[in-house]
Amino acid sequence: MTVARILATKGRDVITTQPHRTLHEVAKILAEKHIGAIVVTGADHDVVGILSERDIVKAVAKKGASALEDAVSRHMTARVVTTTLSSTINSLMEAMTGGRFRHVPVVQNGRLEGVVSIGDVVAHRLADIETESQALREYIASA
Repeated sequence: MTVARILATKGRDVITTQPHRTLHEVAKILAEKHIGAIVVTGADHDVVGILSERDIVKAVAKKGASALEDAVSRHMTARVVTTTLSSTINSLMEAMTGGRFRHVPVVQNGRLEGVVSIGDVVAHRLADIETESQALREYIASA
């Protein structure tokens, strides 16, 4: 199974922000949209970073409430691990587990195509396991 299949199910909508926005502005977006991370894009819409709830919490813990007025660029992860539409779910799971991150932008031919979360990956793996289990039950019942 590939990342394209996950995006086909969940959709390709991506909430983005710019590096100059404040942590406070982005925290409001995360809360309103019920998302855990936001992709940071440059002027030409290329991925320049990602900011997660965890990044905001770390900034506030380190600097206090004044961190909320800082630019996103000061606290985002600039070295973003991305994936492609043709990447396998297994390779994506390995990258997410090894890197200890929960959101991965999907980039194809330099264009942002979507974001996959660990929840998306788990939901698809559970659906696959259920399908396999049902097939085995049907096979056993027909034997």
